[in-house]
Amino acid sequence: MAYDKLSEFIEDLEAHGELVRISHPVSVDREITEIADRCMKSPGGGPALLFENVTLLDGERSELPVAINLFGSYRRMAMALGVEDLDSIGRRIEDMFKIQVPEKLVDKIAMLPKLAEVTKYPPRAYRGSPPCQKIVQRDTEADVTRIPHLKCWPQDGGSYITLPLVITRHPQTGILNAGLYRIQILDERRLAMHWQRHKVGAHHWRAMAERGERMPVVIALGADPATMYAASAPLPPQVDEFVFAGFLRSSPVRLARALTSELPVPAEAEIVIEGYIDPGEELVLEGPFGDHTGFYSLADYYPCVHVEAVTRRENALYPATIVGRPPMEDYYLGHATERIFLPLLRMTLPEVVDYHMPPEGIFHNLVFVSIDKQFPGQARKVINGLWGQGLMSLAKVIIVVDKDTNVRDVRETWWVALNNIDPQRDIQFSMGPMDVLDHSSRGFTYGSKMGIDATRKWPEEGFNREWPDKIVMDDETRRRIDEIWPQLSIDLTKST
Repeated sequence: MAYDKLSEFIEDLEAHGELVRISHPVSVDREITEIADRCMKSPGGGPALLFENVTLLDGERSELPVAINLFGSYRRMAMALGVEDLDSIGRRIEDMFKIQVPEKLVDKIAMLPKLAEVTKYPPRAYRGSPPCQKIVQRDTEADVTRIPHLKCWPQDGGSYITLPLVITRHPQTGILNAGLYRIQILDERRLAMHWQRHKVGAHHWRAMAERGERMPVVIALGADPATMYAASAPLPPQVDEFVFAGFLRSSPVRLARALTSELPVPAEAEIVIEGYIDPGEELVLEGPFGDHTGFYSLADYYPCVHVEAVTRRENALYPATIVGRPPMEDYYLGHATERIFLPLLRMTLPEVVDYHMPPEGIFHNLVFVSIDKQFPGQARKVINGLWGQGLMSLAKVIIVVDKDTNVRDVRETWWVALNNIDPQRDIQFSMGPMDVLDHSSRGFTYGSKMGIDATRKWPEEGFNREWPDKIVMDDETRRRIDEIWPQLSIDLTKST
């Protein structure tokens, strides 16, 4: 099912028992965070939450309810993208890239549906007045402090927008970007835009600054769930997030024009903040911020967004998330990326069977990879190849195992890896770019990485002893015990 707006998704979550409404008064100042954090760290990610009685920083009641943890489980993430299984999206992508030039007419006719699959996703213009502009506040009326932005953690520098689509356009190529970046509220009409130097939005800003031109910025809060997810996906710079969202939805995203610029906005967005960045201005101090690493990212200087207008739909709601010590809601967004982008990774590294980024590794600190090893040194080829793949270049530790290891099982992968490695022989170090949020690197965004070859070793790799087999029970014995198991009265759900 493709949802056209966020409220439809929330209604469906409630109908499926995935959402809890909270009517008790709760403050945006840390209280929502504490409640959401307890839910996110419960088994399975806890329920989605809709806070209906929200208190702002000044003690006034917010006009808008706050929705959080909407994507915080495997089931809700699949529902958001309209599938039963996230791997099915990856299979769609893989199938698209298997298109070959047919020789026979019958094959050409059979190919038409695949071609249609590729061409029907570009966004379409919304006709008439879009829902996201039902209520309009301009200039001095546009007070962003009346929106229930969260102050998440005790040492945070202020309240933050945590789940936006930040929409910008490259001044030369015209390519759009819709990115997910945190934004600090400075006052009624000023925001601090935290886009890291590796992000596409920051690239657009640098290009505008070089031209000395004022940069329009649109911040959309809430859209259909697929579009909200697309803003978090590590797409190549030339790929439009709205086109990708259309692919995920199997239906084009409807866009409207912003009021103060030519930038597009999701017509069904809940709230839209429009403004600009003046490249001639000094940067503003942003942070600290309790980040997804589980540590505070330190205060630093970032561009200031001047707010020109705030628009919203009737009966709007405010979508938010929190980040902190894992596991959190962002793990499930990252898990979707992991499953969806595996086929694209295989296009350049076809030996990769599977990969997994466990929550404890906060995405960029630890990557498990299984490969179909066919020649000596192949694990190191994969390690170096991954460090050349977009944001995978920020991966701090990559561990490669053989294809018979289930890398989605963290305990199994560590067991295999720690049994298979000779540290001096199998570990390699490299220097390269690091995540902006990595507080341990020797320099800002620059430091060392570790690759571990935990595959079975070949003689050419310096191993001339006999390699033992894993202990696995034979199939016939397992079959016999499966047959008599119900008669044994052993309850494995009880602990002693």
